[in-house]
Amino acid sequence: MSDGEAQVADLIDRLLALPPEARAEAWRPLTRAMRGEIIARWELWAHGGQRAPLGDWRVWLIRAGRGFGKTRAGSEWLHGIARACPDGRFALVGATIDEVRRVMIEGRSGLIATARADEAVRWRATSGELEFASGAVAYVFSAANPEALRGPEHHAAWCDELAKWGGGGEAAWDNLVLGLRLGERPRVLVTTTPRPTRLMKRVMALPSCIETRGGTADNPHLPASFVAAMRAEHGGTRLGRQELDGELIEEIEGALWTRAGIEACRGRKPRRVARVVVGVDPPASAGGDACGIVAVALDDAGVAHVIADASVRGASPEGWARAVAACARRHKADLVVAERNQGGDMVRSVLAAADVAMPVKLVHASRGKSARAEPVAALYEAGRVRHAGAFPLLEDELCGMVAGGGYEGPGRSPDRADALVWALTELMLRGRRRVGVRGL
Repeated sequence: MSDGEAQVADLIDRLLALPPEARAEAWRPLTRAMRGEIIARWELWAHGGQRAPLGDWRVWLIRAGRGFGKTRAGSEWLHGIARACPDGRFALVGATIDEVRRVMIEGRSGLIATARADEAVRWRATSGELEFASGAVAYVFSAANPEALRGPEHHAAWCDELAKWGGGGEAAWDNLVLGLRLGERPRVLVTTTPRPTRLMKRVMALPSCIETRGGTADNPHLPASFVAAMRAEHGGTRLGRQELDGELIEEIEGALWTRAGIEACRGRKPRRVARVVVGVDPPASAGGDACGIVAVALDDAGVAHVIADASVRGASPEGWARAVAACARRHKADLVVAERNQGGDMVRSVLAAADVAMPVKLVHASRGKSARAEPVAALYEAGRVRHAGAFPLLEDELCGMVAGGGYEGPGRSPDRADALVWALTELMLRGRRRVGVRGL
């Protein structure tokens, strides 16, 4: 490494050591030549999810949250191919022509902004062509016009926000890959925030697809204040899991709960409550399913509030029973409801040993989990249940319970959801006497 290269590498290291806010200030006094040299060393400061994977892949899917750096990764990837392939012909495909222009070409991390100082690109907007310094050319296409992709051949393609491609998206994809046949290793990069579309699932299932996943917080160059604010506002919700964490959140046909329905019932922990019940779904064995432990509070207006998911997995009978006791004590529960079939007596004995002075009600499961859940789902539809915060694991199980029986959610059994059902059944669906209101 020459002295000049060493100085640039040292400068990059010092810039990366700064918080993002301070980094912007340090960037301003640099000369154009210095900035250009730093941009040219992008591979030194790119985070791992932005670097092309090794191996013999045909499709690279970056499925990640907003702010992950997907667009920058796409721009740098295509610039690299253009340098290596001067006669290259590339496709730039987005949901619309306008989005290709605004994001992939003219955006802050687009192809124009990320070009090296000595490798200026020529953007001919009227013809929809971008020419690289090497002579390679990228052509703009819209997924809304799939027929335009019928015929052209390409060495590589960059597809942005695949999840937003509309009704013509599948035809656009098919026409694109049929024309991806120039050179020895034609490849396509897909950068997108995920949504459970049929095209997204098709691409994910391709045997030649290699996937990079990540979230907003994985980008070390984002201001910590921004990440914290987004996490505080959206963390755990469907929007946050999809747009920040890059999760693929699916709806299951016939499910008793929907994602939209759960989002509509979000609220805050009530300040004063009439009763608190902890529902428990004990595991059949220590090494099997989780022990569902869910606390629900009833306010004086007759609205139930889910206030905690304290479920544990892999604990011994004594371990999960103590977790029940801790949850009951923490939330000042009036009652613990546990399924007798799977070890409710253990809950009773450990609560007594822990000197937790509250009654334990043992219930018998005479029907399947989904059948027991149906009247509770009706309470949600009637607006009589709120979630005091976000409970992603519990909510995933709720959205996996199917009307008429069956479970299609994560894990083998909806243990958390069943614990919630026991608690809400006790609070809302059994005869109860009125009690005084107290602070939670």
